[in-house]
Amino acid sequence: MLNVSINDVVRLKKPHPCGSTDWTVVRIGADIGLRCNGCERRILIPRRTLEKRLKTFVSRAQADPDSTSSSAHVDA
Repeated sequence: MLNVSINDVVRLKKPHPCGSTDWTVVRIGADIGLRCNGCERRILIPRRTLEKRLKTFVSRAQADPDSTSSSAHVDA
């Protein structure tokens, strides 16, 4: 199974109609949400489809050590 994280930038094999081949991961789950870095279009594709279309990782997101702490709770 492919290990992707939010804010990873991936390059797909075929270009988007706008001409860009780079996408930013915006959602993780059974479907992967991607945002085109050229025109900001958002798409959802199945994880398996992403694994087939992926050419390379342009950049990987940095893990935030504070994201797992309980201080992330915001009171309304």
